[in-house]
Amino acid sequence: MFAVRSLSQRFCYWVTGISLVALTACGSDVKEHAQTVEYQSVLTQALVPHDRYQKIQTYTGTIRSANTTGIGFELAGKLNTIWVDSGDLVKKGQILAQLDTDLLIAEKQQLEASLLQTQADIDLAISTLARTQKLKTQNYVSAQQLDETQQQVISLQANQKRIEASLSAAKLKIEKSTLTAPFDGVISQRYHNQGEVIALGSAVFNVVGNSQPVAYIGVPVDIAQQLTALQHVDVRVGKQTFTAQIAGISAEVNPTSRTVQIRIQLPESARAINGEIAYLVYQQDHITPGFWVPMSALTDGVRGLWNVYVAVKDTASVYKIERRDVEIIYTDEQQAYVKGAIQPNELIIVDGLHKVVVDQHVHLADNLAVEAL
Repeated sequence: MFAVRSLSQRFCYWVTGISLVALTACGSDVKEHAQTVEYQSVLTQALVPHDRYQKIQTYTGTIRSANTTGIGFELAGKLNTIWVDSGDLVKKGQILAQLDTDLLIAEKQQLEASLLQTQADIDLAISTLARTQKLKTQNYVSAQQLDETQQQVISLQANQKRIEASLSAAKLKIEKSTLTAPFDGVISQRYHNQGEVIALGSAVFNVVGNSQPVAYIGVPVDIAQQLTALQHVDVRVGKQTFTAQIAGISAEVNPTSRTVQIRIQLPESARAINGEIAYLVYQQDHITPGFWVPMSALTDGVRGLWNVYVAVKDTASVYKIERRDVEIIYTDEQQAYVKGAIQPNELIIVDGLHKVVVDQHVHLADNLAVEAL
């Protein structure tokens, strides 16, 4: 029994020794903690002061041809014939439509017959007057009879002129029963159909001229006062942008929109459809000192203000983050013009604001890139 116990003890000593050797070998691979502090790197931008900023405003209006009108007959009647329809190109003087002229033709014929009868009566009266004057010299007729004959001739001649005037009016009505194009253009719309009885002054077609397109755009009074006739401005129509010229500025304010209408002549090469939306892009300078910063450099503040994070130098290559209050004066899609507790040449953090906090120590990404080179 003593021999067995000694063997067992010796085995335990042997196992313990192997374990100590193994632990000693594992401990040799443990490394000491690094003594260098790793700081987060941030992207920064130096603040550049400006004494003004440019504000781009867009005002809307419509495109209209210089010649755009609804045309119709100058008298009422039944629409007998239509020669054109919407979308048709027309030339000046081309026949577009015609009214029924049967009644006017009958009236014209009646007046022509009356004129012939009156002319015959005048011829007879003139012959009678000549004989009466001859008899008067021989004292065969009285002065009263001579005067009556003369007045009869004058009355018939006046009646002849009245009939001639009526005949001219009838001919003019027949002529105006034919509707012609007032200028070269395109029929944009037809309002009546063949066989309809049209009221006096009712438009039958809307004609858009082929002349140079014009943009009519309303702007605020203060902007209108800064513009002048013949000034060149930028106008956008659809995907096209033109450098156009101001042809005229209205002298009154629209009572509904409270704007002043600007008439802008587009270049002859412009391809714009009547009624299309036009945009006046106007750039205005505002004298206000401030700084342009990216939108990504701004974060919410308190009491209506915004914040930017400024990297302030702490040691040779380490910077400390400070928060500054700023006020946004103007923004576009990518930048904001601000003023506040910031100074020229200070470094603001332009990206990753959610990864940093105030008083945190950081490296500048630009400096790290320079050191790497």
